[in-house]
Amino acid sequence: MIDLIGDLWGFMKARKKFWLAPIIAVLLLLGALIVFAQGSAVAPFIYTLF
Repeated sequence: MIDLIGDLWGFMKARKKFWLAPIIAVLLLLGALIVFAQGSAVAPFIYTLF
């Protein structure tokens, strides 16, 4: 996993694609939110956001 992050950072640094960082961060946060909310009591409140 750390190699993947290092490779991604190297790609963004070499090609000046720093605008990809916020997009990747938002996608990771949404994915984590979906995974953690599936089996919890907070799920009905999260679904109202979308």
